[in-house]
Amino acid sequence: MASPLITTENLAVDLGDRHLFQDVSLSVNGRDRIALVGRNASGKSTLVQILAGRRQPDAGRLAVGASTRIGYLAQEPDFSRFSTAAEVVRMNLGLAADQDTYRIAATLDAADLAADADPATLSGGGRRMLALACVFASDVNLLFLDEPTNHLDIAAIERLEKQLGDFSGALVLVSHDRRFLEGLSTKTWWLTRGTLQVGQVGFGGFEKWAGEIEAAREAAARRRDVQIAQDTRWLQTGITARRRRNQGRLRRLAAMRESRAQELSALPKLATAAPKGPLSGRRVIEAREIAKAFDEAPVVRGFSTLINRGDRIGIIGPNGVGKTTLLRMLIGELAPDSGHIRLGSGIESAYIGQDRAALSPEATVREILNGGGTDQVFVQGAARHVASYLKDFLFQPEQVDSPVTSLSGGERNRLLLAKAFAMPSNLLILDEPTNDLDMETLDLLTEILADYDGTLLLVSHDRDFLDRTVSSTIAFEGRGRVTEYAGGFSDYLRQRPAPEENPVRRQKPRQPAPKRERRPSKLGYKDQRALDALPSEIESLNKKKSAVERDLADPDLFARDPGGFAKLTERLAELDTAIGEKEQAWLELEMKREALEQEKAS
Repeated sequence: MASPLITTENLAVDLGDRHLFQDVSLSVNGRDRIALVGRNASGKSTLVQILAGRRQPDAGRLAVGASTRIGYLAQEPDFSRFSTAAEVVRMNLGLAADQDTYRIAATLDAADLAADADPATLSGGGRRMLALACVFASDVNLLFLDEPTNHLDIAAIERLEKQLGDFSGALVLVSHDRRFLEGLSTKTWWLTRGTLQVGQVGFGGFEKWAGEIEAAREAAARRRDVQIAQDTRWLQTGITARRRRNQGRLRRLAAMRESRAQELSALPKLATAAPKGPLSGRRVIEAREIAKAFDEAPVVRGFSTLINRGDRIGIIGPNGVGKTTLLRMLIGELAPDSGHIRLGSGIESAYIGQDRAALSPEATVREILNGGGTDQVFVQGAARHVASYLKDFLFQPEQVDSPVTSLSGGERNRLLLAKAFAMPSNLLILDEPTNDLDMETLDLLTEILADYDGTLLLVSHDRDFLDRTVSSTIAFEGRGRVTEYAGGFSDYLRQRPAPEENPVRRQKPRQPAPKRERRPSKLGYKDQRALDALPSEIESLNKKKSAVERDLADPDLFARDPGGFAKLTERLAELDTAIGEKEQAWLELEMKREALEQEKAS
């Protein structure tokens, strides 16, 4: 059997008053595909830096095989020492000034950059592509990639997935992109509570594996009476419970998508004038045949949309295609060259951009949130304690007076989200909000957005996040063509025209339409009976659930009756599952009934 590429024994890193992690022992073999996951500030980047030889541990041992050749992508590549992209490539490949110019040119071509491009002026996506091109041009058999999909558009992510799939060496991937990890990983490392859990499953099996670990922890917690209150509270906000809570929100999102699909089908495609009459209160943005071009290059051509209060709109497309330009037109910051945009009255917007410019490095967390000097912050007009509000965004109380410079990239992003959600708003604009966020924070953000009462405009390249968040997707499809599709990213993939399809080529002599089968105009007896009965069944189950929750709220129950506590916990999970199944059945029957009624009316 071949020797491991890397082995470690009892690695540890201290942060003065506490261990970041300790007793980390692991190995990486020749064809391993490892997803490294954990909360922000749990030590993922630090561990990767140690394994890649960029940092020394405070304790423990690292052994690197004689044949191991390591490639490393930092979460924030630093090109500040270089004046051109060619210099970046030359230094990273260890080449002399006049050596192997063809290899340098090929690397720059892979990054789609000119040799004299100034790294300081590149976008986040451009810097990431340059760093990745350098990594892939190196002769390595072990890659450590820290958030490689940050700032990349969806097409670039898909190309990266193919490159990594074809890579013959070992991979260790740190990423918040679920779909990216699911497609590439065969093992999972989970940094949690200062220790490393090693799973022989890819990220696709992470939830089940992590749930088993949590179940084992729960059993251990029940044997520790002193810690029962603390551990039970933590478990109630853990992975499994959060996933169950998300099911109701996903059903709500399904209903929103169905409604959005009906609106899109009725939207005029060729309107040339704004509609007559005032907009109703529920309309937020109405765009009719808007167009914009720069230097005669079309960015948007003839795009129309109607965005109502509560809609969640995702915007996707390659980097530099014009997504921010469209955003600025929709919210009234930029006038279209032609067409009409009408905004609803009383719009109060909150905006979070990619550059995180709202955070002053010298300021503290408290100062960013409320200006400093007080323990209170006004959240949607109501006063809350700063530490209590920040806890909702996974900050610890001791971080309230920490400077921004001490925060990780994900923590800075969370702070911006906390600031944005504290301000009263009915229109929230998020431009790449998922960069640097861990998966637990992404779950938190998904929950917050599901509960947000206003309207959401979201630019993102995170396919899974789009699927879990938006009710319709606006896609840039090239040459100024912009199209809206009902649903998230997966729905967009199903609905978009195939690349070879061309409206002109598809024109053929019209064939007689096939005879339509006669369809029922209403639900059958059994379906109607089930639809009528389900609300009362759901209500009955919810009453039983409330009774169980009241019993579990007894703080002395576990000490008095551990077996009864376990049975009630089991019963609560059974009721949650049953309620979810009944709600899903009701939703499907109700949507079927509405579809039949609409077909009858038409």
